[in-house]
Amino acid sequence: MATRTPIQHAEERSTMPSLGTSTSTPPLHSHVTDAIKAPSLIRLSGNMVLARFETLKIYAALGAVRALLEAGTVRPGDTLIDSSSGIYALALAMVCHRHGLRCHIVASTTVTPAIRSQLEILGATVDQMPAETNLRLDQHRRVARVQELLRGNPHMHWMRQYHDPVHCLGYAETAALVRTALPDTPLTLVTSVGTGASSAGLIQPIREHEPSARLVGIQPFGSVSFGSERFADPEAIIAGIGSAIPFDNVRHELYDRIHWMSFRHAMAGTIALMRAHAVFAGLSTGAAYLAARWEARRHPERTHLLVGADTGHRYVEKVFARHDEAPDADTLQPTEITSLDDLTPPWSTMPWARRRHPSPPGRMPAATPLTADSPRPCPSGGRPAATG
Repeated sequence: MATRTPIQHAEERSTMPSLGTSTSTPPLHSHVTDAIKAPSLIRLSGNMVLARFETLKIYAALGAVRALLEAGTVRPGDTLIDSSSGIYALALAMVCHRHGLRCHIVASTTVTPAIRSQLEILGATVDQMPAETNLRLDQHRRVARVQELLRGNPHMHWMRQYHDPVHCLGYAETAALVRTALPDTPLTLVTSVGTGASSAGLIQPIREHEPSARLVGIQPFGSVSFGSERFADPEAIIAGIGSAIPFDNVRHELYDRIHWMSFRHAMAGTIALMRAHAVFAGLSTGAAYLAARWEARRHPERTHLLVGADTGHRYVEKVFARHDEAPDADTLQPTEITSLDDLTPPWSTMPWARRRHPSPPGRMPAATPLTADSPRPCPSGGRPAATG
């Protein structure tokens, strides 16, 4: 496929319908978290729309902390602690600033000096872990450090962003925004899997109104969440879209299709998105863009909403400064598979069909009986009692 020029992209955009503009008085916010939490909706093509967030995790932190305060689980002056690779840390620190809470972050080595500086200015305590040889060791070491701190500080509350479904609650606002902006259209949500909270928090309220809405998830090779842990991607720095340890908030049965993508393919999507649409976004957004283009060609009757979780600032040196190395996104195609046994780098895709994990097609696992200690699924409505 020939690469389109910026002029051709501009001509295409000029014929696209606008999502509309509002003439109402703009709101006056009392805290910056309210100003930056909502995404901008940008139409990229006739059936592709980008939900561009400054930082997606603001919604997760706002919804979680609000629920914890209302339940009396935490009170102003308490310390909230969690492990993070970057954007959740900043979101939690900002929400703690809003509500008069203390914040303690056990930070991955991927936390940049820019984010660390903001955390410290906001008053957060930052424990940045030494570099490890792989993501699994990094995540295990961070969790061990959190547990060590909790043993010595009983008044700390562990947010458990990977496991506590309270982090799903805040995304209902975005789901309502999407329904208003994109009414009466078959919708496919294309997003990185990450902790699972944003995927579940968005798709469940959308499916209450449109049960046929599809969820397409993006994973890096090497992640355990959807069975690619046997692979290693030496360049993988796609923070926040995969995991080396299981996350309870990943609801496998919500996903219709999964794409596994290498760093270089995600890089290609990231550069292509900026070149075609002037959108400066992170690697997870670039991966979602590449997958959404493929999905949109296969399903022209559906509107594909891709989630842009953050801006590109964390990736300036490792991605944008190397833009000449990026493959041409127009030449890239996935390997279509029907079994995890056939996973093939650098890009594979497979119908997941809303199955539990791990289970090859045609072999559905039995449901696991829930007990009082079982992880609770991200709720589609209401507010659960928060866990500690």
